This record gives sequence, structure tokens and C-alpha cells, in this order.
Amino acid sequence: MDLGGHVAQMHQPALLHPVHRWRQGRLPATIVKPLVPPIKCQGIKTKLVSFILSSVQWEGQGVWVEPFFGSGVVGLNVNPRIARVSDINVHIVRFYRDVASGLLNEHSVKEFLNHEGKNLFRSQGEHYYEVRDRFNQSPSSFDFLFLNRSCFNGLMRFNRNGEFNVPFGKKSARFSRAYITKICNQIKRTALVFSNGEWTIDHLDWQDCLSQISASDFVYADPPYLGRHVDYYTGWSEKEDSELLNVLHNLSCKFALSTWKGNRYRENERLKKLPSDWVIRTITHFYHVGASEENRNSVQEALVISPVAAVEEAHDPGAS
Repeated sequence: MDLGGHVAQMHQPALLHPVHRWRQGRLPATIVKPLVPPIKCQGIKTKLVSFILSSVQWEGQGVWVEPFFGSGVVGLNVNPRIARVSDINVHIVRFYRDVASGLLNEHSVKEFLNHEGKNLFRSQGEHYYEVRDRFNQSPSSFDFLFLNRSCFNGLMRFNRNGEFNVPFGKKSARFSRAYITKICNQIKRTALVFSNGEWTIDHLDWQDCLSQISASDFVYADPPYLGRHVDYYTGWSEKEDSELLNVLHNLSCKFALSTWKGNRYRENERLKKLPSDWVIRTITHFYHVGASEENRNSVQEALVISPVAAVEEAHDPGAS
């Protein structure tokens, strides 16, 4: 589905969440209280934001580029002056465009979730499947948010026909007043970040997103983790993984790549084949979002950084 063009840029002044009171877009930075995005997905980096942004350096003068925007948590916490982000998942792109345009705002979301939440409770959860069918027939960002925040374990998964197929999360009273307020605050803070800079949100594959890069830009790549979970939207193959590494190697700008080093079951052998001058920082992390118990165990998270982008030492305790 082609959404066409890019999101209308928003320039009105805004008071930023405390996380953004440091110099806009300048890295490294330590994030004490990350801005939490309004949607969740496998591999979400909320608890890794400080580790990531304290491990890289960037002057913030170019464009912040993300070809795998996902939940958006890293870019939102960078708070760049100019950002160009994309995702192959059309629903994520539509959602964040609708937040940026104001279609989804704290008031419209509150009204919607109050109404749908009551229906969910009265139906003892059956209303979830009515919304899921409605979304799969005619996708909307409101239904997408409802499903994302009430489905099983915060998964974002689609079948081969592009239909959202995650089952209900078994909590018919999910949308309490406090929970709705929490989500609305996340929507509001996300909109403030968009309004504070010039954001372009595109429905593109990663190759197209990385086709026009300048030396002053910074690329942050967070692809599906080969060998762990690749069912995010369209899958992820070893061939694509190799192509991405080659593109990163030939970039004229600084970059960082999120991946995994190992867990108690196995090691990521691909890390051993990376260029010797690439810097690898690691930290132990526990992913709570995942379909299988195996993917919800602790993992050694790895941040692969281009030589000129790496700080001498990561700032976070536990990083190496």
C-alpha cells in the first residue's frame, strides 16, 4: 500500500519532555528517563536507549536516518533537528504520520480507547476480534493502537496476506483510566518531538531509505535479528542481512547497528565476520516482548558502531 509523499512537517514551538532538555540531536547523551513510544513491537529498545545514545557520537548537524523505524523509540529520544525515517510496515508509517498530523492526539485517542475499552470489557474480550477483523478489512491507526496495546504480549505480527493475526492478551479490563492516560501522554510527547524538528516518515524498504546519504548524517539500523525473531512483518533473510552490512560498510557517514551477540543457547557467529575496525559494545538485556519463551530470556545485546562514531567508552554501567 502506497501512502504517498512524506509527512507534513510541523514547526510550531513546543515544550519538550524532560528527556529532551539537552542539546537537540547532539550525541553522546545519557537518557535518564526515556520517552516511551505509544506502540510496542518485538525488539523494542526502550530500556536500551541510554546505552545506545551514550555509545555513539554525532554533531547533530545532518539528518538522523532510520531505515527500520519500528516503535521509533531510539529516534524519538535522539530528538533530531532533521530526521528521515522509514519502515516497510505500512501500519507503523500510517500511525506515526497520523500522530504527526494531529489526527491521533491525546483527546481523540482518549475518546476512542474509552469507548472501545468498555466494549472490550463488556464482551469479556470478544470485542478484540471484532476490532481485529475491522482493522484487517479497513486499517486505521486507531484500531492499530487498540490492537497493539491489548494483544498477546505486545506482539506485532502479520500473516502472509498482511493481516494482523496476534490473539487477544486475555485482559478484558485492559483499558483502565490510568492505562488510557498513560497511552495519551505517550501520544502527546511523541507529537511534541515531531513538532520540534523536521521529520519525514516514509513507507520504504531499507535500501531506498539509505540511497541518499550525506557525510554529516547518522544512520541507525535496527533490523530484525537474524537467528532470533524475523517475523516482524515481511521476514528477514541471511541475504538481506549481508546486503545491509555491505551498504553500511560503504556509507560516507557515521552509523550504528543494533543486533545480538548471544544468549544461553547460542552465539551470533556473524559478529565474528565483521570488519576488524568496527566497534562492538555489548550489554545484557531482557526482552519482555516475544512470542516464545526462548525469545524472552536475557540476551547479550550488541551495538556495532562505525569507527569514527564510537565513543572511547560506553557510559552505561554493564556495557563493554
